[in-house]
Amino acid sequence: VAVTLFATILGALAGNSPARCVLLAAAILAGQLSIGWSNDRIDAARDAGAQRRDKPVARGEVQLPVLDRAIGSSLVATVLLSFSLGWRAGSLHCAAVSCGWLYNLVLKSRWLSWLPYALAFGSLPAIATLALPQPRLPGGWIVLAAAALGVVANLTNALPDLDEDARAGIRGLPHRLGARRALAVSAGLLMAATVALTVGPPGPPSGLGLLGLALAVGLVLAGAGWAWRHPLSRGVFYGLIVFVGLQLGLILTSAHQLR
Repeated sequence: VAVTLFATILGALAGNSPARCVLLAAAILAGQLSIGWSNDRIDAARDAGAQRRDKPVARGEVQLPVLDRAIGSSLVATVLLSFSLGWRAGSLHCAAVSCGWLYNLVLKSRWLSWLPYALAFGSLPAIATLALPQPRLPGGWIVLAAAALGVVANLTNALPDLDEDARAGIRGLPHRLGARRALAVSAGLLMAATVALTVGPPGPPSGLGLLGLALAVGLVLAGAGWAWRHPLSRGVFYGLIVFVGLQLGLILTSAHQLR
């Protein structure tokens, strides 16, 4: 839901019509469902063995054939909805969804676990601008900021499961860094993304944008201090979602249709 909302707002900022934004939201949501459901399918045995109470499949409330049909349906919807946005946006979105599947299948346990997140998140601004009636590429500043936020999502989302993943032999980048080093890297990337969103768009930063920058830096420092004391809390990831909302506010104050 968070990724879908993020992508839809980017679509609106890029200048897409309301109807186009609805279509974009549907395509992104279908892709996200396929990624999330495939993750539960691939990890079904491991989640059941770990007695994951937050997983309906692991609890036996959703049977695997039902999940398989849901995954297949979401993939078909992803392709059809994506290419209804045009072959450029459609191809890029399907590639982004493939990154999510690649993470689930292979890279979750490798030090390159951050790469699918960076590529997929970094592609969202371009999907938004390529869906326009006159497709164009976005400014590099928004691509870099989105990619940085994607890496932070990988690092923070893995924190609550570090111990459990280690017992299962998963050794992605967050696991190799450890909780506190992953938090330190995340804080640095959030700072870099915030600076890019403030100074990257054409023209000088607005006063409101600079105020947002100062507020964002303060939130990063305060959040990092709290997370340092609670490094395995799911609240770290939820805090990231709130922070991304502030980042979108920064774009609103200074961006010119993501150019």
